[in-house]
Amino acid sequence: MVEECDTCGRSVSAEEAIRRETFADLDTNRWQTLCCPNCGARLRTIFVGPDS
Repeated sequence: MVEECDTCGRSVSAEEAIRRETFADLDTNRWQTLCCPNCGARLRTIFVGPDS
């Protein structure tokens, strides 16, 4: 997965992205927000936990 940052235009892979806790009421053990390592803008929220 490669995302392009809308703020700074950098292409960011999932490995390069900064992982942060999600906003709102999502379970932080199952969801993380990927952010641009260049400017810190949010790129995408992804599911990372087991499905149960």
